[in-house]
Amino acid sequence: MGLPDAISACLFDLDGVLTATAVLHRKAWKRTFDEFLKHREGANFHPFTDQDYYDYVDGRPRADGVRTFLTSRSITLPEGSPDDPPGAETVNGVGNSKNRLLLKVIDEEGPSPYPGSVRYISAAYDAGLKIAVVTSSANGKAVLDSADLSRYVHVRIDGLVIREQGLRGKPAPDSYLAAARALNVHPDQAAVFEDALSGVESGRAGEFGYVVGVNRGDQADALREHGADVVVNDLAELLER
Repeated sequence: MGLPDAISACLFDLDGVLTATAVLHRKAWKRTFDEFLKHREGANFHPFTDQDYYDYVDGRPRADGVRTFLTSRSITLPEGSPDDPPGAETVNGVGNSKNRLLLKVIDEEGPSPYPGSVRYISAAYDAGLKIAVVTSSANGKAVLDSADLSRYVHVRIDGLVIREQGLRGKPAPDSYLAAARALNVHPDQAAVFEDALSGVESGRAGEFGYVVGVNRGDQADALREHGADVVVNDLAELLER
């Protein structure tokens, strides 16, 4: 599997590692933030960029992403509550606007699993490795079901579980540590697979046995700098090692 011999569990991020839904997330975030900024600052607003996505949003729970990006623009909003309507000028309202757009895009385009990732997770499952999916998205089950990947997954820690258990979002290691506990493995027996810098940081912070950086955004050097033990462009590359 291209992993150290001591590894007995694989902890996969979802968006950008197993499925191409990270692109859909980025589209939904850009439209949400651009509409918010234009309404707040007028036609001369500075748009949300791909670099903003990677620096402030990618891999984080929805509310954390809103809060972190707006802080970078010196904007502070009240937290609101999780059931705030889309469009409300609260952290949760902005996040819910993004989620409404995302669900619409997923419904129209569907989540596409990466073929190399399907090969890898299938091989890991057949090899008897324990498998968890760890995602900040509250839509993890729907995406896994639609992409026909749920059959390989023993444990799912998603945005709903993160909220229910009061876990800190990435780059804190809490969600990955929760997955390891649920699989009954020690962190040094588990490999983390991440495309987001914040996710790679969480794998390193949790002292996991191996951290695989998946280079979907031309940031191989940054993935290594943030703690990846190895960087690949596609998970299938690991099968050739």
